[in-house]
Amino acid sequence: MSGRRPRDAGPQGRRCHLAVVPHAPLRAEGASAVPGVGDTAVWSAPGARNPTRPQIEFASFARLARTAERGLFDFLLLAEGLRLPEHRGRVHDVDVTGRPEPLTVLNALAGVTADLGLVATVDAAFHEPFDLARRLATLDHLSGGRAGWHVVTSSDALTGGNFRRGACLGPADRHHRAAEFVATASQLWDSWTPDAGPRPFAHRGPHFDIAGEFTLPRSPQGRPVVIRTVDPVNGPEEGRGQDAPGRDDREAAAATADVVLTRHGTPEAGRARYADLKGRLAGYGRDPGELRIMSAITVVLGDTAAEAQERAATIRRQQVSPRHALLALERLWGRDLSAYDPDGPLPGLDPVPEPLTGPPAGGRTRRGEALATVRRLRALSQEKGLSIRQTVIETTARQSFVGTPEAVAADLAELVREEATDGFVLVPQLVPEGLDEFVDRVVPLLQEHGVFRTEYEPGTLRSRLGLPAPVAAQDGAARRPVRPLGPQG
Repeated sequence: MSGRRPRDAGPQGRRCHLAVVPHAPLRAEGASAVPGVGDTAVWSAPGARNPTRPQIEFASFARLARTAERGLFDFLLLAEGLRLPEHRGRVHDVDVTGRPEPLTVLNALAGVTADLGLVATVDAAFHEPFDLARRLATLDHLSGGRAGWHVVTSSDALTGGNFRRGACLGPADRHHRAAEFVATASQLWDSWTPDAGPRPFAHRGPHFDIAGEFTLPRSPQGRPVVIRTVDPVNGPEEGRGQDAPGRDDREAAAATADVVLTRHGTPEAGRARYADLKGRLAGYGRDPGELRIMSAITVVLGDTAAEAQERAATIRRQQVSPRHALLALERLWGRDLSAYDPDGPLPGLDPVPEPLTGPPAGGRTRRGEALATVRRLRALSQEKGLSIRQTVIETTARQSFVGTPEAVAADLAELVREEATDGFVLVPQLVPEGLDEFVDRVVPLLQEHGVFRTEYEPGTLRSRLGLPAPVAAQDGAARRPVRPLGPQG
């Protein structure tokens, strides 16, 4: 691909960044009305030793990583998956089950890639700073400066039950623990001198009280790239005001993130979100260039627009099997619906309250929301004469971009030029082979538009993202003060 000559990128000279994740890090705007539907990747592994579980085959990850690297992507992001999906005590496979631990997979992928960034999702609610900082620094050393950490804080009571009594933390505690976790990990990564001499560290805080010496020198990037997720539905461009629940996510991102992942929405919402996030950086002594904002997208291509639409519909049908449809409705109805025919009508019963021991687990819905959703589904089903499965398929989130390679590339390039985003996190709906077509047919066109690299630049993941090197306060260099979460007056 390096032989193509890019067109002029425009007066801003803006460049697009690309990443790939085989498990959706967040649901698309306008997502499915049925909880747990619309983010399911269809995995396949021809010739795999374990064809019934391709998502634990290293060959699947290796192929995806090599394809992303062939396409000059910035990074591959792997999800964590700390608990099997279940409903009312029954484990099910609506979502991909049996995910391997991401850092182990990424360390192995470091040996079969040379330039691709390697990012792990790790939940700050269920790990400890010293251990995680050491594992991430190890990956950064082994990969030559390609490690990243996608910081999340789970609100899932079921997941919490695997780790502690009392299950999950409340929203405020989760945010505060995550902020202190990132600050503590950064202190550990910075603790060695620039000339590789160990120095003692000590941290005293409400969530962590540790002291000692970190066991690794500074890694090639100084610190792994820190990535946070921001939900645009709770932001001001959606009309919910500055005090909406998403504000904490935005402030945390402005304070500590190098990259923000967000949902793809309308161009207008993207521009407003972009300006809002970049505008918050000054309150933490940061410049706009210290943060990259990337939108999660799905893409379906065709030689014609009509062919692309038909392929998109086929993929949605693949995502929703008969069993998938029933289990998805069980999460909404709160009842055992196994006796219902997925090719028959929707249940006539009303949903029952979900017994909750904490905040709703992923995909579960409180009774008021469930009743409203059921009414909408029934109206849709009656209007169009849809069965259970057809209703779930009809309400599955539509793909973000459906069209010819030329049309998709032009749309992506325009969003970058308009400062609606700095790039895209591609969520293939067929894994691992689903990335190939994008790399072969869209990436060359992005290069021709002048918004995407034609070869990897020398350096680390951080430098390829155009991010400045971190400066450790312990070195005595001039440094902006670290400020608490919240805008500064």
